[in-house]
Amino acid sequence: MILRRLSQSLKAQNWTAIVIEFVLLVAGVFLGIQVANWNEERVTNMQSELFTERLREDLRVETWSRSALTAYYESVQLNARKTLSALEGKAELSNEGLIIAAYRATQFGELIRYRETYDELTSTGSMGLIRDRLLRKLATEIYNGNATGNLKNEGINSRFRIAFRMAIPVEVQDAVAKECGDRDLVIGDYSKLKSILNHDCRTGLPQNEIDQAAMVLRSDPTFIPLLRLRIADVKSQLATAGLNLSPEVRAGLLNIEAEPK
Repeated sequence: MILRRLSQSLKAQNWTAIVIEFVLLVAGVFLGIQVANWNEERVTNMQSELFTERLREDLRVETWSRSALTAYYESVQLNARKTLSALEGKAELSNEGLIIAAYRATQFGELIRYRETYDELTSTGSMGLIRDRLLRKLATEIYNGNATGNLKNEGINSRFRIAFRMAIPVEVQDAVAKECGDRDLVIGDYSKLKSILNHDCRTGLPQNEIDQAAMVLRSDPTFIPLLRLRIADVKSQLATAGLNLSPEVRAGLLNIEAEPK
């Protein structure tokens, strides 16, 4: 409409109307662009807030998962040391307690990753929506690192685990796994991390099967050096997994963990 009036004014050489209509035209175009920019900025801000909160929540769960994995391997270490002390004759341990501790010393855990938001941001080139520099750095270092994968590989290939699984009857292993194995946890619940693997239990096995299995462990001296190796390897891998993160990122993880759940 304005363009039509402007064309008519030009033909009539109505310069006052021309100026007014030209200003109105420019102002309309400018306001249209501004409104479009405001809308785009509003949408961008909303997306930024949404993805930032989603990334924080993923990292909060990731932090819990790392804490759970650390607690799990501390339990593995504790049981390995308990078994070693019993086999070396430095501490008393019942036959059933020995089988349970030895089985738990063979266990390995795996870090459950919560990276859907990070993968979506990186695959679409939208990482800039996360305006918090430390949060971006935290996510990048956490999700691009794989130090905890070495813990799993060490556990799978542990020579003590292999020797135990070869020597102890399958029925005994199944009973211990069922009654004394890993407990399920609620994501985000820090209160039960210490009892993932360490909890009171009974195998339910007949005493003669317990005694026979324990005799296998007590009579074979090769289990002692294999336990020492297992303890050293887990300790080394745990240290590597922790030291792989920069001090700034470790502090960021602690801050995330301290946020209200």
